[in-house]
Amino acid sequence: MGIVRYMAGEMMREIGNKSREFYELVLPPIDMYLEDSHLVAVIDLPGFDKKDIKITLHKNILSIRAEKHEPEKENMVCKQRPSMIDKKILLPAHIKEGEDAISSAKFSQGVLIIRIPISQKGKQISIE
Repeated sequence: MGIVRYMAGEMMREIGNKSREFYELVLPPIDMYLEDSHLVAVIDLPGFDKKDIKITLHKNILSIRAEKHEPEKENMVCKQRPSMIDKKILLPAHIKEGEDAISSAKFSQGVLIIRIPISQKGKQISIE
């Protein structure tokens, strides 16, 4: 009977590792759209608190890091909710440089909304 419990435990650990890899690839879900002269990013971060989230913007790469600090449950069999997210997103627009690169970030009910001013960089090329 001991080998069956051992194998079940190993299988559950492997499932947990694979699900964590999947979450790192797809989480957090992000939607982006243009509104006026801003790029708006809507990011789902359920289960995290505002104090757990750090966002940075360097050139046109948005970095989101969220980490929960919660004690492990003693009899945990399988854990599929991520306790940490570290995601870098290449933004599809030219971002204004400087201190006002992010005009606002609001977190409410597990959803982070970031408004980033975009510049109208680029040169129109006339066709002859």
